[in-house]
Amino acid sequence: MPKAFVLPDLGEGLTEAEIRQVLVREGDVVREDAPLLEVETDKATVEIPSPMAGRIERIHVQPGQTVKVGQVLVEFGDASAPPGRQAADTLDPTRRLAPEPRTVVADGRAKQAAGEAPPRREGPVPATPSTRRLSRELGVDLRAVRGTGPGGRVTDDDVRAAAGGPAPAPTAAEPSTPGAPAGHAPATTARPTPAAPSVARPLARAAGEPPLPRFEQWGPIERQALSHLRRTIAERMTLAATVIPHVTHFDRADITDLDALIRRNLEGGRARGVTLTLTAFLLKAAALALLEHQDFNASLDAAAGELILKRYVHLGVAVATERGLIVPVMRDVDRKSILELARELGALAQRVREGKATLDDLRGGTFTITNIGALGGTGAIPIINYPEVAILGVARAREEAVVREGRIVPRLLLPLSLTFDHRVADGADGARFASAIVRRLEQPDALLLGL
Repeated sequence: MPKAFVLPDLGEGLTEAEIRQVLVREGDVVREDAPLLEVETDKATVEIPSPMAGRIERIHVQPGQTVKVGQVLVEFGDASAPPGRQAADTLDPTRRLAPEPRTVVADGRAKQAAGEAPPRREGPVPATPSTRRLSRELGVDLRAVRGTGPGGRVTDDDVRAAAGGPAPAPTAAEPSTPGAPAGHAPATTARPTPAAPSVARPLARAAGEPPLPRFEQWGPIERQALSHLRRTIAERMTLAATVIPHVTHFDRADITDLDALIRRNLEGGRARGVTLTLTAFLLKAAALALLEHQDFNASLDAAAGELILKRYVHLGVAVATERGLIVPVMRDVDRKSILELARELGALAQRVREGKATLDDLRGGTFTITNIGALGGTGAIPIINYPEVAILGVARAREEAVVREGRIVPRLLLPLSLTFDHRVADGADGARFASAIVRRLEQPDALLLGL
């Protein structure tokens, strides 16, 4: 009897995803964790792995289609059944002539099914793709791990606990795709179905938004469907701007000494495989300031009338990509050194720009930094990344004339804008929090020591 595989719960209120590519074909025999589909959701393009071993009896989705959580994606049959037992009307006629079915293994290489029966077990294990990858790296059988996540989901911590220690670095023996991070399983060698253009769908709009005029009366126009990412950004920004009363505090930090420190240590950092940047110092300064001003490392539960204070510091960093603005998350920033942050930030930004970020890379942020300095401008007022309560905007640093000890001297000044939820904090609170960030940026030696 065929077994249906539905779009799993993606977490954090996500209810839908857009199918970008179908990586298997009807009739394929797949193993557990083999890539099935590539979907785009919540600013990330991720692979959905097979939750079980079996034959693909029927594919219910196609590229460009938007599916809801719980909607059937594919149906599995018994991999040991002969090819003729599968639903003939769902197969490409040319594939019915194939003498032997293909088996797609977890590392993406195609092998013949003969003599390699996929493993059997009772039901799929609920776990994210990144957790499944971690279990393979550590040699942990997910079926033997007790899940502590929502609904019994197996988490990264569960896998590490089962392995008895932290995850090791992937070895050179792991299969990889050119240009892909080590340990990342490439797509199956089957030719994937090409991604289709996005289908236009209505956006969630503010109540009372008036209809648009007929622009055709003034000249020719062209309509373009919004991508899934752009639609997500538009709806999130509308939500944040509608729900949160924004207020912005402006300040400037004298980063003359910090800039000199970065320049002095550029070569030393590169020798260690790290590129020192201002953003790494901004992350550390903000994280330490958040430990002092915890109301800004929080979320507001308006329904309960409670402020949820987070005892962890996971900072989002806005990254501009060809597809739009994406905010990956750096975890436990307060506990890491500047060099660790610089190394992790470089790797994370590269994954995002290459479209290889996972959902785990984009979730769990408590505060966001957006640095537009490389693009120019004198300042900006960013919209808060809901459900966070504050965001730090950074513009381009400029050398200006400053009076110090009665003398006019050139100093490098960095414009900052702290936008926060006025329901959570007052102007004086915002000013003190911004000053705590500025103070650390102006004392780079202490910042290096985590003070």
